[in-house]
Amino acid sequence: MPGGILRIVFTGEDLARVRVATRVDEPWETVMSLHVLRQPGGGPDLTAWRRRARADLAAAGLLRPVRRTLAPLMPIKAYWPDFLTPHEAQSGVEAGLDALAATPAARVRREVDQLRRHTVLPGTLDDLARGDRRAITGLARLAGHYGRAVLTPHRTTMEHALGRERARLARLLTDQGVEAMLAALPPCTRWRPPVLEVDYAAGRYEIPLRGRGLTLIPSYFCRYTPVALADPGLPPVLIYPVPRRTPEPDPGQALSDLLGATRARVLCHIAATPGCTTSELSRRTGTSLSSASAHAQVLHRAGLITSTRHANMVIHRATGLGAALIRPAAPGPGAGAASAGE
Repeated sequence: MPGGILRIVFTGEDLARVRVATRVDEPWETVMSLHVLRQPGGGPDLTAWRRRARADLAAAGLLRPVRRTLAPLMPIKAYWPDFLTPHEAQSGVEAGLDALAATPAARVRREVDQLRRHTVLPGTLDDLARGDRRAITGLARLAGHYGRAVLTPHRTTMEHALGRERARLARLLTDQGVEAMLAALPPCTRWRPPVLEVDYAAGRYEIPLRGRGLTLIPSYFCRYTPVALADPGLPPVLIYPVPRRTPEPDPGQALSDLLGATRARVLCHIAATPGCTTSELSRRTGTSLSSASAHAQVLHRAGLITSTRHANMVIHRATGLGAALIRPAAPGPGAGAASAGE
């Protein structure tokens, strides 16, 4: 059961500055996945990932350093250092690792000292606790090795699950506005204007946004209640769990013969996730952004989809003709249904 409530207090300016992370945030997934690695359960998808991750870490010679360095810094408790999940990671994996490696020594000392109030740290972290620069850069290298070993092989699955959630939120934002999007976040959240209430494991906490806006970060490995940064002075974020299983649409051979395999997959993805953006299509079909855009333009000219520009995004939906075209290839009711995450 959650231990308390997080209250995120909005102003009108904050509502205009709500954004959704556009990619997998690897530092946050590193923290959440390390929790999954140490806790049983979570369904067959996480059980299978856990088994493979342990084998991959062992093969890479990372089991011991992860247990001695990363895991103690990310306890399954109410606090871990904010510097482990830098805001810069929203620009990409390497930007996040560079920001971690460049964390000021004084901040590392302060946040590790705060961690000591919650848990006993092993002597292997003494250099880091002193703010030793080599220990900080070594931590960033280890985080990168961990991500390449156990997150990169799972990235396609993660992108499908998170991409589906991002498309859902984009559709709500476009069709009904930001408040409808906030109201449609998982059941562990409640939009009570001007406050977003969140079930929160760390007790009672309040974040006044004061015009800074909020970044929503859907997470594949977050299992229970949402998470926020401990330092209220950092850019506000809310990490929350999403359903994990999102099966790949199968266009069927006849549709592939008619449109071409890639264009058929693009159409199926748009039909399966109304409100899909061009960037999402690119990630989910494994094509370049320009290729995904070109395929969408052809489908639009053929009357199979609509494409609507919203700010810096183009949002696609299947028309009645497009939906009818793929219907014969679609599985029957109930087939391949996604199971909700915890």
